[in-house]
Amino acid sequence: MTDLRPDDIHDAVAEADEAEAAYGVSPEIVRTAREALEGHQAHVVRELVGGLHAADVADLLEQLSPEEREQFVAFTKQEIEAETLTHLDEDVREDVIEALGPQEVAQAVSELDSDDALDLLEDLDDEAKAKVLARVPADERVILEKGLTYPEESAGRLMQQALVAVPSFWTVGETIDFLRASHDLPDDFYDLFIVDSLHKPIGSVPLSRAMRTKRPVKLTEIMETELHTVPVGMDQEEVAYMFRQYALVSVPVVDEDGRLVGVITVDDVVHVIEEETEEDLMGLSRVGESDIHATPAATARRRIRWLLVTAFKTVISSAVISQFEATIEQMVALAVLMPIVGAMAGDAGMQVVTVTVRAMATRDLTPANTLRVMLKELAVGGVNGIVFALLLGLMAALWFHNIPLAVVLGSAMIFNMIWAGIAGTVIPMGLIRFGVDPAIASGPFLITTTDVIGFFSFLGLASMFLL
Repeated sequence: MTDLRPDDIHDAVAEADEAEAAYGVSPEIVRTAREALEGHQAHVVRELVGGLHAADVADLLEQLSPEEREQFVAFTKQEIEAETLTHLDEDVREDVIEALGPQEVAQAVSELDSDDALDLLEDLDDEAKAKVLARVPADERVILEKGLTYPEESAGRLMQQALVAVPSFWTVGETIDFLRASHDLPDDFYDLFIVDSLHKPIGSVPLSRAMRTKRPVKLTEIMETELHTVPVGMDQEEVAYMFRQYALVSVPVVDEDGRLVGVITVDDVVHVIEEETEEDLMGLSRVGESDIHATPAATARRRIRWLLVTAFKTVISSAVISQFEATIEQMVALAVLMPIVGAMAGDAGMQVVTVTVRAMATRDLTPANTLRVMLKELAVGGVNGIVFALLLGLMAALWFHNIPLAVVLGSAMIFNMIWAGIAGTVIPMGLIRFGVDPAIASGPFLITTTDVIGFFSFLGLASMFLL
């Protein structure tokens, strides 16, 4: 194979920068990386990494095969930035961490903010986690081990423990001098938190305001006293809601005694919102989580439980249909029309479930307006039921030349569409009361009920009025 020249690398990177999709990894860069890996040209791969942003290196790693990825990491252990690990898909990150080894991972952990370091560590098994922590400097290890004691998806895991807290008696000038002299400040911060003698936050000063204020002015004269604090155990969804509700940039995190222990910034919350949105989307599709980079075995294992639920649902529906076997034998048209009732109500119900789950996540659906929302969905179900009862009833009458059959189909359609509207709101709210994620579990429960009730109502009415 012909060796790639430095100009080839520069051209690939330049083409990516000039493309319409200027952000991300272009096909030219992926092709260049694969050719270099195939030719065992480590210097080419290292130079390629040097010209890319950490997030783009992560995208490149995700587009390589597992074998290419392992070779890529072997060539670029010293060049891969710690930030790259934070951008990787969970399954890919697991492979990359294994390829890097404990020493390189420990070095990356030391370079990351505490929240990103915890996110990386929490995915490791206990043995790998212990090996990495053993290689982290003692002072940093204490902070990380403390962070790992907080519940997953809590404010304690989400927060950065590096922050700027200053005493209430300082002036702006003293604060600026402290900031200039200190060597262990966070890389990025937006607010200065004012604390009392017990290290409890009493206010905050935006950094921009401090920079605009005269040196002799005391911080307490310019601080904002309306402070939104977050308990260390608060769920990250609650934190995200607080940021959205009050348009916050950063919030202080306090322990059980009200002492300041960390800060959550808006960039951390963006990741939470993305994760929660993806979780809801995947849940409503009954996938549970994104698995595009997982192995076939892992993907099959993640999906099989919901396929088992579907199989169980189908068995229940079949059992209901079997009770009307004699009815179907006498009128074959029932078997032709029967799936329509369940399918229409199932789709209508999933529309309601999607809206309900989203409204619950954004706090638009509350105990105060639950009844009104339910009555609205009941009315919508009734209207839709009547519309499709007329359309599909007319179709059945023309198809089978049987007006009573059309009336039965229309009646079952109205009944099941109304039920879909009610179930689409009741089922998610009921599941959340039992601690079950409604985004994941609502769909199977809803489809089961609409199928069973749809088949039972349609075949039951046919038994009563057609035979």
